[in-house]
Amino acid sequence: MVTVPIRRLGINGEGVGYVDRQVVFVDGALPGETVRARVTEIHPSYARAQLVRFLAPSPDRATPSCPVYDRCGGCQVQHLSYAGQLAAKKEIVREAVARYTGLADPPVRDCIGMDNPWAYRNKAQLQAVWRNGRLEVGLFEPGSHRLVPLADCPVTHPRVNEMIRVARQTLEELGIPPYDERTRTGVVRTLVARVGLATGEGQLTFVTRTDHLPRADALVKRLRERLPYVTSIMQNVNPRATPLIFGEVTRRLWGTERIEERLGPLRFWLSPRAFFQLNPEQTVKLYNVVREAAALTGTERVVDAYCGVGTIALWLAPYAREVRGMDVIPEAIDDARRNAKANGLTHVRFAVGRAEDLLPQWVREGFVPDVVVVDPPRTGLDEALLSTILTLRPPRLVYVSCNPATLAKNCKVLLDGGFRLQWIQPVDMFPHTSHVETVTLLKPVSSR
Repeated sequence: MVTVPIRRLGINGEGVGYVDRQVVFVDGALPGETVRARVTEIHPSYARAQLVRFLAPSPDRATPSCPVYDRCGGCQVQHLSYAGQLAAKKEIVREAVARYTGLADPPVRDCIGMDNPWAYRNKAQLQAVWRNGRLEVGLFEPGSHRLVPLADCPVTHPRVNEMIRVARQTLEELGIPPYDERTRTGVVRTLVARVGLATGEGQLTFVTRTDHLPRADALVKRLRERLPYVTSIMQNVNPRATPLIFGEVTRRLWGTERIEERLGPLRFWLSPRAFFQLNPEQTVKLYNVVREAAALTGTERVVDAYCGVGTIALWLAPYAREVRGMDVIPEAIDDARRNAKANGLTHVRFAVGRAEDLLPQWVREGFVPDVVVVDPPRTGLDEALLSTILTLRPPRLVYVSCNPATLAKNCKVLLDGGFRLQWIQPVDMFPHTSHVETVTLLKPVSSR
């Protein structure tokens, strides 16, 4: 047993303290608390410990709203007040950037939060299993195959929760069996529910092991009666033994193949496999910060690297002369082009390929960007793209990140290569989780 004063929140939501200069991670502990903990793992550079009791609890400690919060793994910091979460996320970003860049006081703004940080998720993907004589749906407990049933997730939109509940009940009534990964029998693997927050349209997708979905007509009939706002009922077939949710084949059972969602003035049509931000309310705030960083006047050429389905490119397009985006996933580029056409944006161009290949090619062709926006995966910017950016030296580099550690490491390379850090704006895209999104503005030292 050790006594651990907790100094800050870790990047995964754990409390971080020090004992005899050794870093100790304590799940469930909060900054400012002193706890007694039992050491469970010792490594060369850190240790892990299990919280036993509080010697001095934090005034920011809160009672979690979810009865399975400590088991399902979806949220990490429901035990921290929302004001405390926003302060902790700012500190996570500040600490990471200071550690990797050497900046004593990085220019990190206060984290932008939500007025109501609940019921914000527009989508749920829950596994189906047969247990204790009934069909249950939920998430697997982290690091295990123990299913945690979820009936009413407090961070998920009420219509998504209702779609999942009704779909589970209807499958059970009709005797449509869930998939059993041990015997590789059964049919339904995953329920995917999504709602367009701006339109109210619902989409239900049944991911199945087999092409044949037993009693599909009866299933559709009951779902239409019970969920009148659902406009799209789909089946995706995934016969492989894989942790991936979706297979390659998607077919319509009833209704439209896509539902409509809106971000501000933009309209998007979402198929079951299409990527879209899970929190549209905060996405608008995030993209407005991107627009602030881009400082567009209508004359600029903009590049959106890692553009996905084109949401950032389309958000900036009304304020720019020309926007180009690229992504390595052909399906995402197809969606981006469709979205641009649907919104009447004719000065936006999308291409399949790597930014480090396309950017130099476009420059040679005469398209020299005034603003480059990057929104990479959690692993951060590819080394080749970093090198390309350092060579190109765009007047404004807008870096959207979902991982403070890789952001900080990339900023170190950019600062050493002649950029300066103007500001970092954290945005709380996923309240009650440890995740924090950031928008960072960097400029070449020679620019004003």
